[in-house]
Amino acid sequence: MGLPRRAGDAAELRKSLKPLLEKRRRARLNESLRQLKGIILTLLGRESSSHSKLEKADILEMTVRFLRELPASSCPEAAPTPSDSYLEGYCACLALLTRVLPASRVLEPALSARLLEHLRRRAAGATPDGGSTTDSYGPPSPSRPPAPAPSPPAGPCCSSLWRPW
Repeated sequence: MGLPRRAGDAAELRKSLKPLLEKRRRARLNESLRQLKGIILTLLGRESSSHSKLEKADILEMTVRFLRELPASSCPEAAPTPSDSYLEGYCACLALLTRVLPASRVLEPALSARLLEHLRRRAAGATPDGGSTTDSYGPPSPSRPPAPAPSPPAGPCCSSLWRPW
């Protein structure tokens, strides 16, 4: 088949290709429905042999019903906001540091305790926008007593399950 030389040739070419394109489109649809049927029957715990001749509409209805019954926790709307994720990650890192830093003896115990206390205060003072209610980045003011020895992390931010994101 060469390129059409006249307008009539182009129309004839389209006319001859249309059934082939339609056949390919239907084959793709049927293959996708076959795969969807296998997936949905597996997820619903049903054997595919007893449902060998499901209609296409049945497969689609079963899929829609399954997706609607999914728990809300697996829906994107239930995903934590970025500031929640940040705070959870911060608290998870703080919990890990609380265990590792004293055991590694990289810093002097007093300095390690001050660092952990500073990080705990920063976590406790975090605002929903990821900022902080206090802006003290330097060492504690001289009027305050030295920080006590490190204790296990506590507080509302560190009690939840750790997520790496």
